[in-house]
Amino acid sequence: MMKRVFCGLCGLLLSSFPFQSYALDDEPLSVDSLIRLKEVVISATKTEVSKHQIPLTISVINRATLNETTETGVLSVLSEEVPGVFVTERSVTGYGISNGSAGSVSIHGVGGGNKILMLFDGQPMWAGIFGHNVPDVYVASDAERVEVVRGPGSLLYGSNAMGGVVNVITRKAKEDGVHGRARVMYGSYNTQKYSANAGYKKNKLNLYASVNHDRSDGHRDNSDFYITNGYIRAGYDFSENWNANASAIIADFKVTNPGTIETPAIENWSEAFRTTYSLSLNNQYESMSGALQMFYNQGSHKIDDGWQNNAPRDYWFRSRDFNRGIALFESFRLFEGNQVTLGVDFKQWGGYAWNISKPGKTVDESRSVDKTVNEVAGYVVAQQNLFDRLTINAGVRLENNEGYGNEWVPQAGISYQALEGTTFKFSASKGFRSPNLRELYMFKAANPDLEPERMWNYDLSYLQSLLNDQLNFELTGYIAKGDNMIATIQGENGPQNMNTGKFTNKGIDFAANYHLSPLLKLRANYSFIDTDTRISGLAPKHKVFVGMDWKIKKVQIAPNFQYVNGLYMETVNEKDQMESYALLNCKVSYKPNAWLTLFVNGENLTDTSYQTYNGYPMPGIVVLGGVDFQF
Repeated sequence: MMKRVFCGLCGLLLSSFPFQSYALDDEPLSVDSLIRLKEVVISATKTEVSKHQIPLTISVINRATLNETTETGVLSVLSEEVPGVFVTERSVTGYGISNGSAGSVSIHGVGGGNKILMLFDGQPMWAGIFGHNVPDVYVASDAERVEVVRGPGSLLYGSNAMGGVVNVITRKAKEDGVHGRARVMYGSYNTQKYSANAGYKKNKLNLYASVNHDRSDGHRDNSDFYITNGYIRAGYDFSENWNANASAIIADFKVTNPGTIETPAIENWSEAFRTTYSLSLNNQYESMSGALQMFYNQGSHKIDDGWQNNAPRDYWFRSRDFNRGIALFESFRLFEGNQVTLGVDFKQWGGYAWNISKPGKTVDESRSVDKTVNEVAGYVVAQQNLFDRLTINAGVRLENNEGYGNEWVPQAGISYQALEGTTFKFSASKGFRSPNLRELYMFKAANPDLEPERMWNYDLSYLQSLLNDQLNFELTGYIAKGDNMIATIQGENGPQNMNTGKFTNKGIDFAANYHLSPLLKLRANYSFIDTDTRISGLAPKHKVFVGMDWKIKKVQIAPNFQYVNGLYMETVNEKDQMESYALLNCKVSYKPNAWLTLFVNGENLTDTSYQTYNGYPMPGIVVLGGVDFQF
């Protein structure tokens, strides 16, 4: 099968070269910013800083890449485009919540639960009770770009950023007047995707709004899914130095869990309604910049855990959670080459959960948890550029949690530009994760005396730009060591959550993109990890991705190939069951004019059998066709 896939991909590439190529309307393809050394990022400092001056390893997915995907969610794009990142999937579309849910993100083998922090414009978005991300809420059409910190981000963002940070930078209108886009897709398994967005800009006012609706019958019985997402953002420039932004996100979805192949589930479904509101006041001066940010995230969930061989349950599980906070930070440029950032955070998260009787049934409806957790933190980060080549960066955070007390988080690193286009970076950083309410107070294994999980990460990177910036690549090696990990231990009195686990992960990441011409670009990444832990679906030993974007007059062809090897699933009779697979995908689009695009997208074109979430086989060939309107 591997030989067949490889030959097919090579055929697509080679067959394209005999034709003469022209860009539609003489517009070149947008430059992919995944590895560009001169691009500006904000997730590692909270202010705009050149990427090659930041010691941390950061990947960026730009608007052009997000525009081309037929995926609604951000996470599916990350798994392909960013080395060292892996996301579990279970169906044609949608991840779900509760039992049987996918969308677990790992970075360098660290993930699952709430070890990777999801941000929207630098503000946390996760469920307050169970602490996990809600992957179906993170919509690609709302993102201007996505920045991924591949390593601890706890210095700036505190708990849950132990393994890394995914920061979705949302869109805003860039040109005066009204501009928008609408897309309709239909395909395999009655999968339907509808989206529309529009932006308006005039003088000091900037507005942007979007709506998305996905639904699918799924490729297995009892695997249907639907979701409606809405997003609105308003910005206003008071002056050259001050502006304000406000945004709101609404997500309403229902997902059915079919269970594993071995133990199918009956009437196992989850409904959720989630909202997020945020407000920021920002300043930008020549010698200082910063922001005051406020956010409020809440959700209401209703879940039927279903049944298999036994009788249906007499109750539904209900929960209401929240996650809110205030962040204030300011960066000062005290003298040439210097930047000092001071910040304080206050976060409050929690909620309550209970069982509610089904019609005609009677159960105890008292709350199983009703708790609020307060956290407050302060941090300082200093950065100094020397000789226009060397950048030194160091900082420390002190976070206080009312449950376990203080947690110190140091971080340091250097970046050295040896030559024009050649940069070396090294960093040492600590990450941590606070125990969530489930681990502390819910179910039989609860332990209110748990302490944070902790991890140290060390990485060394080499970044290179060649051929007038047409070819860019990055090579990173890392070692991550974690301890105090929370695990459920079986004791004399039953199971209990304990701080007992350790892990050591070592590996390398490689990523490159090559712009052969304004009409043809290639991109590739590879990651290798050696870990002493075995967690199902967490991270493959090898992951390869190769993609191409090529324009032939009014036609654009974008095939890509992904290979995954050594993904641990389970242990059966003392033998580890590993998953390896290769996927060939291709999107072909036709743009007859500036406002209309017709496209068809095929996934898993070789009909490979594989799974990323144990017991949940992925679909075979999936084809979606669609129409894209721009105005």
